[in-house]
Amino acid sequence: MSDLTDRQHRLLARLVAEYIEQGEPISSAWLAENSGLGVSSATVRNILSHLEEYGLLRQPHTSAGRIPTDSGYRHYVEGLLTARRRTRPGPDVEARLRQAGTVGDILDNASQELSRQSHHIGFALTASPSAQLRHVDFVNLDARRVLVIVVSTGGHITHKMVETGEAHDAASLAEAANYINREFAGMTIDEAREAVAAHLQEERVLYNVLLSRALQLAQSGLSEVSPAQTVSIQGTSAFLDGLSDRDERMTLETLRALFRMIEEKHRLLDLLTRYMSTNGLTIVIGSEHLDPDMHPFSIVASTFQDGARSATVGVIGPTRMRYPRTISVVDSLSQAVSRVL
Repeated sequence: MSDLTDRQHRLLARLVAEYIEQGEPISSAWLAENSGLGVSSATVRNILSHLEEYGLLRQPHTSAGRIPTDSGYRHYVEGLLTARRRTRPGPDVEARLRQAGTVGDILDNASQELSRQSHHIGFALTASPSAQLRHVDFVNLDARRVLVIVVSTGGHITHKMVETGEAHDAASLAEAANYINREFAGMTIDEAREAVAAHLQEERVLYNVLLSRALQLAQSGLSEVSPAQTVSIQGTSAFLDGLSDRDERMTLETLRALFRMIEEKHRLLDLLTRYMSTNGLTIVIGSEHLDPDMHPFSIVASTFQDGARSATVGVIGPTRMRYPRTISVVDSLSQAVSRVL
């Protein structure tokens, strides 16, 4: 919506900010008196009508004022990000984080701090450096199936059953596994994936049944190995305490769906890791979420890279959240966690 006029920008921002504070539709009369634009109610109504046509506002009832849509929140947030100044965390916050003994403790403290300061659900997660491949085994299950076992550093073991479409004897599978271990053991999982894919493109592999079979089985097994992740989620009670009966999207079923996702941490992890592909601040608002269960909520998160480790801290709250405050809290905590880690 870069084609909005300055007056439209300012009126939209004022309406969104006031709706976040009050939770009630904002009338044109109130905006005419409090927007600082020095325009009449009729002019304000005309501007609001245009913003509604753009899909940035809506009227819950014909006689009511306007409230922001998810697109309206997005426009408001983009304006905040353009004008914001980064804030450093207080020394006491970083000191509390430094009292932690393990990475897991740091994440627990960070998620608690995020929840305490924002009154939303705080989360912190880290992906460990890519593990190294120790060895693979190929086990003959029956005439058409092979079990691929991948063992990586840290004692992490991954199994995958592969339909091969042809019979394999134990001796040829052992020889194939030995080849993979000679060539790729000691590489990180990511390096091994890339090397296996490159070997499969070599001409000599096309004419060598053993090499082709070994590489294809290894490729299938390595595709199942994901980075070890640690996650901490805190603050559901603080989130519930901070909700208002004016949060129209916070129905009982909505909250149940969110809490189910939190209990099934793999679902939430999958959702978060799909968003956090780049460093810096990420904000996902309402219907921008990939999962419909998350449409009543917004996520504000910050991701950073420290060597081979990446980490993300953030909060989950209603779309009607205090975005300036939440962005500041998440950004400052991200800086603190980055230094501590």
